[in-house]
Amino acid sequence: MGLCSFCLKSGILCQKCLAKVKSGEISELDLKIARLLLSLEEKYPPLQNVYFHKAIEADRTLAIVVGSGDVPRLLGFGGKIIRALGDETGKSIRVLEYGADDRKFLEDLFAPVSIMAINTIWLPDGSTETRVILRRRRGMHSSFDVKALKEIASKVRNITLRVEFAD
Repeated sequence: MGLCSFCLKSGILCQKCLAKVKSGEISELDLKIARLLLSLEEKYPPLQNVYFHKAIEADRTLAIVVGSGDVPRLLGFGGKIIRALGDETGKSIRVLEYGADDRKFLEDLFAPVSIMAINTIWLPDGSTETRVILRRRRGMHSSFDVKALKEIASKVRNITLRVEFAD
């Protein structure tokens, strides 16, 4: 991320890091999640190698955007890291890879639900929507908030989603 580890560990921001927060490059949520990840590093050493880019929240869902190849590091340990993040924030956690193509981004966003198809819909005003058809699963989690996931897609990738379900 753009913060020095001293600032994260001490909780006191140097001028350079403070300027990034004031400019909006780094949000208060980013600070909170970066500190939370740092606090989990001792228990889960692979987190030391994770590059944290940004955190985005929508309703009861929190998306954590990490570096290329870092998604498995956060999803490891039998889901304990994700559970700890969820317990600490009170949110359903999604881990997204920075710079991934649209299909990988959407697969990570909607995991563990399978995507059956992705189509682009061209609207009369020249804008587009991305239609995602998901496979309906028995007993889908109540934490699966389609509205929040659509908002995250818009905030992270500027993608307007139309989500449908098929059996």
